[in-house]
Amino acid sequence: MKHILSKVDHTLLSQSATWEEIKSLCDDAVKYGTASVCVAPSFVQRCKEYLSGKDVKVCTVIGFPNGYNTTETKVFETKDAISKGADEIDMVANIGDIKSGDFDKIVGEIKSIKVACGEKILKVIIETCLLTNDEKVMMCRAVTEAGADFIKTSTGFSTGGATFEDVALFAKNVGESVKIKAAGGISSIADAQKFIELGADRLGTSRIVKILKNTDNGGY
Repeated sequence: MKHILSKVDHTLLSQSATWEEIKSLCDDAVKYGTASVCVAPSFVQRCKEYLSGKDVKVCTVIGFPNGYNTTETKVFETKDAISKGADEIDMVANIGDIKSGDFDKIVGEIKSIKVACGEKILKVIIETCLLTNDEKVMMCRAVTEAGADFIKTSTGFSTGGATFEDVALFAKNVGESVKIKAAGGISSIADAQKFIELGADRLGTSRIVKILKNTDNGGY
């Protein structure tokens, strides 16, 4: 269980989330030893201050949840989040560009955001539920070429979340330098373990901690 929790990005991205709820998320992350808390950009600075001295990273989202912001906007968001204390950046790729096959543009955008990240971890969300398998494979290659640290399945705000099939597909097609994050719809400890066995190095979820607390009522 400790191994699973060490791979969890403990997540609360609800539009209605309050600071009290975010503080509770941070407290749980410290108590259960998760890799990070994943929160909206508006909470990054307060989370960083609240978690000062704790071994929990602060992760935030860029171009979220639709991914269709301009590259310049995403780069600004990234720089702003890092200046406020973000340790990890989860950016949403432009799905329209993927569907159009404009992979040169996609690679260029990811590279620009990686430059803005510097040494910070960059994860690229490709929203697998909206893509064909061929598009997913092409994105594995694009993320690898662009030098991002992770490819991530989902925002959790679209029509579906992580699947075992998609994580297995990623594992076969990403470069050795790219890790995998499964996110959205991870509803049990058994599922979490299966995702890790298939190759996921991070799990974006709030429900694993909720299960351990006996407070799971659904959600991300």
